Amino acid sequence: VQLVESGGGLVQAGGSLRLSCAASGLTFHHYAMGWFRQAPGKEREFVAAISRSGLRTYYADFLKGRFTISRDSAWNTVYLQMNSLEPEDTAVYYCAADAWGDGSSAAGDYEFWGQGTQVTVSS
Repeated sequence: VQLVESGGGLVQAGGSLRLSCAASGLTFHHYAMGWFRQAPGKEREFVAAISRSGLRTYYADFLKGRFTISRDSAWNTVYLQMNSLEPEDTAVYYCAADAWGDGSSAAGDYEFWGQGTQVTVSS
């Protein structure tokens, strides 16, 4: 199983980025997918998750509607559209796959993880 994130980078506050996570080696529609992030000196935290069907989405409360998670089964890819970025969003963003749950916010529920992509938001 391989999860490969892309789309990170440096952006000014108020800007947008779209992260992608390409999955291979698994039956994509059998897995719920999630995004987590980890800032320097902080623990990994939940950002967003999407159910196997894509019909249900879940978000961390602190996002205040700025991010949107989606998935495309034709491309085995999950996306995270991030708008109105703030310096506090600076972190390494990870995607993860969960075979048993359907949109968990608990990192321990996810079996597979990508290597992460760096997002840096300048003020």
